Amino acid sequence: MGFINGFSATGAMTVRTAHKSSKEWQAVKAIRTRVFIEEQHCPCEMEWDRYEEISRHVLGLVDGQPMAAARWRMLAYRQRPAARLERFSVLQEYRGKGYGKALVSWVIEDARRAGLGEFIVHAQQHLEDFYRSLGFKTIGDPFEEVGIPHIRMVRCDSGPCKED
Repeated sequence: MGFINGFSATGAMTVRTAHKSSKEWQAVKAIRTRVFIEEQHCPCEMEWDRYEEISRHVLGLVDGQPMAAARWRMLAYRQRPAARLERFSVLQEYRGKGYGKALVSWVIEDARRAGLGEFIVHAQQHLEDFYRSLGFKTIGDPFEEVGIPHIRMVRCDSGPCKED
């Protein structure tokens, strides 16, 4: 059993930055295609958006095999810089083993190293408890994104979160 960021997982996961036109970027695209487009039926034009160029993309690997992806980007929240965490995707055969928590924690630490202390996620509503277990709190009412119920959640490590 391997450990990453304090979370146990079967086999150690490594996380790498995925730069455009790299083999890591190709793996990120393949994972997101499988999870969001094929499994969740998200339209291609909604999955690949204008934020691809300004986001920091990451790839999770176990035993050298690509198995998870995510991205984050800066935005303004409460008139201060914050990190918007997005596109968390773990291949089905790796789910339920702690890799999702490890990936979210890694992305938070990466954004923290960039000087950010507030983190926003539009979580699929069925994952609300998962994100709550990572220190996020629900802000506002549920809404729909690409036909899937979502909830806005915020984690503020730089002081108390306000509801907008």
